[in-house]
Amino acid sequence: MRMLLRVCLIAALLACYVLLSCASEHNKRKGEEFQSNDKNANSNIKVKRNYTTAHDGRSKVVTPRKKLKKTGSKIGPRGDNSCTRLGGICQPNRFICQGRYLKDKCSGTKKQQCCMPVGAWSVLCAGHHNNRVRACDVHGCGAFNSKRGNGLHKAVDLVCDDYGIVNAPFSGNLAGPVSRKDPAGNQYDGVKLLSDVDCVKLFNIRPYRYIGPVAQGEALGYLLPLQERFSGITSHLQLQKCDGTDPSPFI
Repeated sequence: MRMLLRVCLIAALLACYVLLSCASEHNKRKGEEFQSNDKNANSNIKVKRNYTTAHDGRSKVVTPRKKLKKTGSKIGPRGDNSCTRLGGICQPNRFICQGRYLKDKCSGTKKQQCCMPVGAWSVLCAGHHNNRVRACDVHGCGAFNSKRGNGLHKAVDLVCDDYGIVNAPFSGNLAGPVSRKDPAGNQYDGVKLLSDVDCVKLFNIRPYRYIGPVAQGEALGYLLPLQERFSGITSHLQLQKCDGTDPSPFI
């Protein structure tokens, strides 16, 4: 009986030893797998870091900017204020303008221009109710594009009285003396008047001054007589636009 108990006790101890050995072996395998996974994870992180560092060292690809096509026209830095403050409207010059177009007063292309309504100038010659164009006499006619010798008269002659006061047709600035000679060699002196919109030259007058601002209707000078050189001619001043166009619509 005692022998049987000893055998059973030894068998139980052996069973416990086997179980403990299996448990220890299982835990050891799990620890090795965990360490292996950690190593793999660390190696992946290192690979990613190396990849990122390698890419950070590369030069960035710069996308070339598209070149803007030049239209050949300058864009005005002023916007449309330069036109609107003069009473005009900016619009494409293909549209009908009841007055006239002014260049370089609007933003955009050159086709965008300032349409100015026709505004009448005041009477130039004191003592007259209107600007009367000189009729034809023995020395010619005073209308724009009338025949003068072998050419055309690119100005308008306005009837005035000898030594009569000549007033400014519009507000602006006097820009110095002007002079011209006709085909016969006769010289005519005068003054230049300009504004943001208009520019004219007045001949056959003696200005009070040649420089400075003037207001519309202000006295500029007096008319010089012409009968001493041209017997029978109608006394007049000569009004010429600086660009050679017809001033008739404004007088």
